[in-house]
Amino acid sequence: MTQQGVRWTAERVLALAPDDASRKAGGRLGAAGPWSGTGSSGEGAVWGLCKGGGSEPYQTVVDLADASGPAYQCSCPSRKSPCKHALGLLLLWAGGDGAVPPGQVPDWAGRWLAGRRGRTEGKRTAAASGPGDPEAARRRAERRARLVTAGATELEQRLADLLRGGLAGAEQAGYGLWEETAARMVDAQAPGLAARVRELGAIPGSGPGWPVRLLEECALLHLLDQGWLRREELPDGLAATVRSRVGLPVAPDGPPVRDRWLVLARYDTADTHLTTRRTWLYGAGSGRTVLVLSYGAAGRAPEPALPVGLALDAEVSAYPGAGQQRVALGEQFAPPAPASTRPPGVTTSQAAARYGEALRDDPWLESVPVTLDRVVPAPDGDSWQLADADEDAALPLTPAARARPGLWRLAALSGGAPVRVFGECGHRGFTPLTAWPEGPGDAVTLC
Repeated sequence: MTQQGVRWTAERVLALAPDDASRKAGGRLGAAGPWSGTGSSGEGAVWGLCKGGGSEPYQTVVDLADASGPAYQCSCPSRKSPCKHALGLLLLWAGGDGAVPPGQVPDWAGRWLAGRRGRTEGKRTAAASGPGDPEAARRRAERRARLVTAGATELEQRLADLLRGGLAGAEQAGYGLWEETAARMVDAQAPGLAARVRELGAIPGSGPGWPVRLLEECALLHLLDQGWLRREELPDGLAATVRSRVGLPVAPDGPPVRDRWLVLARYDTADTHLTTRRTWLYGAGSGRTVLVLSYGAAGRAPEPALPVGLALDAEVSAYPGAGQQRVALGEQFAPPAPASTRPPGVTTSQAAARYGEALRDDPWLESVPVTLDRVVPAPDGDSWQLADADEDAALPLTPAARARPGLWRLAALSGGAPVRVFGECGHRGFTPLTAWPEGPGDAVTLC
């Protein structure tokens, strides 16, 4: 279904930007000057040629027909998705002043559109055909479980050696010891264990109190090891959580839940190999807050790119595990559309209690999604906090939140008055992701 039935706003387009630099650069390209050969089709395609620094213009095309969100293709060298040219083209189209008239799709854009839609249909066909040989899958799972068990057993011995020798030795040994241990966990096909080992390696010498932090993280890693080695003794939900934390692939097994899902927040994190996109959704009917994870390799932005503040009529299916919020996005019955829905909020004390309760189901949980109602951002010495407007309580902001420009957008939105804020609440504090003014007003993204 095309997304051209409703003309987009500039704010909706700019919400797709992967970062502030792309948002500003795309805004500068949202005028007709650098563009030629622009057009749009009733099937949800927008295209155009943008003059750049070379002799040939950049060929830019956007596919709006997929209900999961727009897809982009541009001949520029940028690895961002969408790039500034795609943002500029969408801004030009959203202006609705005839700068992007209806027309026939040119060959260069048609080839990409046909290839992309063919691949999408192929994925749907493969998904509908069901799994392959179940016996072969069972044997592969058993082989991998044996490898993970061997890796977890070796990791237990290495943790015991570390504690026997004293934590001071961890600083003297340097990062190489941790990287070698992480590589062993990769060989054991336990990427979750490898990632936690690498995090341990960054703690020694990281500032006052690092031995305490190292001991705490070693204890959590030991708990995860023991959870895997004794998984047969665990309740089904906790065993599923352990398998997921170790890094074994899992498939959603919950029944599809159809709702009108508000896009609460979306942000990407990246390392040298993978970009991870986290999209938080709130079900207006179910009252559930759920997480959609997607991945892009080699610096490419993942899909879907659902704009914050819109809602989609869709089904989601939950992943196994006690207290897990992760879901798979299923069939979507309409494109994302503007919505006035806001999730209900809680106090800062209730938010902290909610995180504590969640740790019973998942001791390795970093944070939980929470919407705070009537809080005021306020400086707290060298830090910042969100203070309840109606009671004597507050939540500190995480170091990552204090370093983001979104903090100043939040302070400007509040102006000293209460606001509603959605974010992630964990042991490091609260990370605000989206905020709303107390009265009428659109969502403001903070990440």
